Amino acid sequence: MSLRPRAVILAAAVALGGLALLAVACSGDGDSVRNHLAFISRSTGGYDIRVPGPGREPSQSLTDVLPWDAAPVWSPDGSRIAFYADRVFNLPNRDDNVDIYVMGADGSDLRRLTSDPSPDAFPVWSPDGSRIAFYSEANDEHDGDVYVMDADGSNVQRLTTTRGIDIPYEWSPDGSRLLFGTNRRGNFDIYEMDASGANQDRLTVSDKDDFAPTRSPDGTRIAYQSGDTGDMDLFMMDANGDNTVNMTLSALDDTNPVWAADSRRLAFISERDGNPEVYIMDTVLSYLTRVTVAARPDRQVAWSPGGVQIAFISTRDFNRELYIANTDGSALVRVTEDDGWDAFPAWSPDGTQIAFSSHRGGRRDVDAPLLSHRDDRRDVYVIDADGSGLVRLTNDSGDGVDVSAIR
Repeated sequence: MSLRPRAVILAAAVALGGLALLAVACSGDGDSVRNHLAFISRSTGGYDIRVPGPGREPSQSLTDVLPWDAAPVWSPDGSRIAFYADRVFNLPNRDDNVDIYVMGADGSDLRRLTSDPSPDAFPVWSPDGSRIAFYSEANDEHDGDVYVMDADGSNVQRLTTTRGIDIPYEWSPDGSRLLFGTNRRGNFDIYEMDASGANQDRLTVSDKDDFAPTRSPDGTRIAYQSGDTGDMDLFMMDANGDNTVNMTLSALDDTNPVWAADSRRLAFISERDGNPEVYIMDTVLSYLTRVTVAARPDRQVAWSPGGVQIAFISTRDFNRELYIANTDGSALVRVTEDDGWDAFPAWSPDGTQIAFSSHRGGRRDVDAPLLSHRDDRRDVYVIDADGSGLVRLTNDSGDGVDVSAIR
């Protein structure tokens, strides 16, 4: 099994900053000294979800299964982590299937929420934590659609039925609407619909692909990336799709927008200086700040809930590791240090942890796509922001799985 190539492209562009298949998440009291990080890691050869141990004690694994777990996403209250995984794997037949799981923030009470034979991925929590939107190929038309279910896996509803690939992105702040991407008209466009699936409104109209939409926390604006000008630029529009503005106008790619909690600052990745780096834009004053400066790429930026720090993945030390810095680039800290690759950081809602995925403990082919497998495993971990308390939440020990899709 593998998600469709076009979906893979869209997902990678969107999440490589988010479903982030392998996302990092946190919980806690804003930017406190003892920040925690949840993450996916591979220290023992598989991808597991981990959380920090006390002090400098080894991290604790919350999951331990064959062959991989990915994309941890915190519930709004920080008590649960959703992720998708291939835990029903027939190695001789290479028969793998992705399903969605939920567990407690400490790895307890693991529950499989989907069980159909088709891929289910990209879970998105509703603002009140009662429902989860997700991508599924469970329909008979062999397309991918947006579904929604209760947080316990019950009451599954198919929201989109149009021919093509539909991928969920975000709920509106009040939980009444859903942003999603679709290629039902050929190229990918951004749509919004009611949480019931009704009133599907097209927000972008372009001959090029538009994706990675992210709504400002106050719900008034949507940032997204588009190839409308030839390269990738960041665009902004009102929540209803009006007043579209190109915010970056760079000759090189600007991608993966992420809002700060103040609904004013936007972090993103730009290649305008010849190498992927983290930038922050004040969207009111159009003032741009370059946050990172390195000879090798910095990617997958995530804001701390308090808007004081950012987490990101960098290869500046010749391996994909998790870093944290202040929003002006100061106080840079390398949080992880392992031969395996770390990816997709996600702060917990309270800011005390970061979840991420990792390939630690196993071989990764340098030439392999980031989320594809070549004798590879992927697990979810969490860690304190100061690098202490690493905890492995999942432990999948398989290899050879081809899972190249990322939201």
